[in-house]
Amino acid sequence: MKSNRQNKILEIIEKYDLETQEELLDKLRCAGYKVTQATISRDIREMKLTKVSLSDGRHKYVSLRQVHDENLNDKYYRVLKEGYVSMDHAMNILVIKTVSGMAMAVAAALDHMKWDEIVGCIAGDDTVMCAVRSVDQTKELMEKIESVLSQI
Repeated sequence: MKSNRQNKILEIIEKYDLETQEELLDKLRCAGYKVTQATISRDIREMKLTKVSLSDGRHKYVSLRQVHDENLNDKYYRVLKEGYVSMDHAMNILVIKTVSGMAMAVAAALDHMKWDEIVGCIAGDDTVMCAVRSVDQTKELMEKIESVLSQI
């Protein structure tokens, strides 16, 4: 039951821009799940969901764990943190500066995270260029990366 509920939560937050636990609770109830706010709160913590800012100033829940294998995902996060130096963007191109020699590893980690915002990455020696679907998603992706970096 818990696994099904958490899968449904992922489905819901990918489909809707939900800002509060109450909004998530309403969507789950509409989908036939009988849950409490305390259960939602525990699920959010266990699933390591976080909020990112939207272009209109609102926030929404996102999953930092798009890859189902948590150990593998943690390794990707570590590669990102160990290689990361800085980032900037030009429209929908995200440029990540890395420690010399780490760009390919960081690009591979980003590709394996399967974040919907990223179309693909190209790496040099110390620079990764990520093609992102839109300017707004570039800003969301930067916040997501910052969130990952602050958690590790």
